[in-house]
Amino acid sequence: MTDALIIGGGPAGLMAAEVLSASGFSVEIADSMPTVGRKLLMAGKSGLNLTKAEAKPEFQAAFGNAEVALSPMLSAFGPENVVGWVEELGRDVFTGSTGRVFPKEMKASPLLRAWLERLTNQGVTIKTRWQWTGWDGDVATFDTPNGSQGIAAKATVLATGGASWKRLGSNGRWIEHLANDVAPFKPANMGFALDWSDHMTPHHGSAVKGVKLTAGNATSRGEFIISGKGIEGGGVYMVSAAVRDGAKLTLDLLPDVSAREITAKLAAPKGKQSLANTLRKTLKLDPVKRALLNELGRGLDLPLAEKIKALPFPALTARLIDEAISTAGGVRFDALTDDLMLKSREGVFCAGEMLDWEAPTGGYLITGCLATGRWAGRAAARYLQTS
Repeated sequence: MTDALIIGGGPAGLMAAEVLSASGFSVEIADSMPTVGRKLLMAGKSGLNLTKAEAKPEFQAAFGNAEVALSPMLSAFGPENVVGWVEELGRDVFTGSTGRVFPKEMKASPLLRAWLERLTNQGVTIKTRWQWTGWDGDVATFDTPNGSQGIAAKATVLATGGASWKRLGSNGRWIEHLANDVAPFKPANMGFALDWSDHMTPHHGSAVKGVKLTAGNATSRGEFIISGKGIEGGGVYMVSAAVRDGAKLTLDLLPDVSAREITAKLAAPKGKQSLANTLRKTLKLDPVKRALLNELGRGLDLPLAEKIKALPFPALTARLIDEAISTAGGVRFDALTDDLMLKSREGVFCAGEMLDWEAPTGGYLITGCLATGRWAGRAAARYLQTS
């Protein structure tokens, strides 16, 4: 029998394993994929955004409805702690102009290698291609390359991920084992489907920069991408939860210019200059912004300045959950103790994306996984010490 079993080899599971093994306990990690950290490696392909250098109130507010539940964990392991932990692994970091923190190599693989080396040195055993199938009494059961196998453990940390990116291991299949403790999954940080007219075809793949998106109380100044399917990218992800839950999305093409200033510029004499040239020369709208103004503003009985400041998108449909960066839903906090132990199963703790929380991209997701993994690992260590 092992002291601690970690099911799931993503950031939350690896962090729980680090804490438990550092406390002197024997630890086994079981992961369904051929290697651990698959989603972390994918995130690093475009630059591994580890956290965000931001004041605690603003950082924690990004976790929305889960802010209160996660506050103790994020206070114990927030952005500064993430940076210190990465540096202890021998990797340097830098902070970008928006406060986002990255490893200097940008990619995830050097950090993951250093982390796995630490875990190996602490005696952690990793089993891959082990798909969790539930429990047989107190024994966790798995489908493995060598058939059905079981692991008996004194404490277990579940860090099985959400329900997006199935090909990286986050398939949500574990829900059948915890159904009474789970809120339904919903896509988070996702794009939206939109049927563009042929007029927009030349702009598919274009980035829309220097704008503001608004949905309910959520706003974003980040850029987004026009795709053949609709809209996606960081700027959209920041407001995606509000849009998913029914808020209307509007686009401000000139967020740093007031409607009054726009009206004055449009009213100034321009000789024989066409409207298209006025938009280009006087208002400095680039081709993709002019295309959006035409596409979304066509048929609106509003002054041009008002259209530019609040272009309404039509009804939007969230992209499929497996295409989302992350998910909302999962194990409810009211099904857990303050230590993240399941009330329905003593000695079993939960961490990471499988918990019912969501946050925008920009460093919040990885920090949330690390913080909850550490919290569950420390709680499991205390449980082992007293049981």
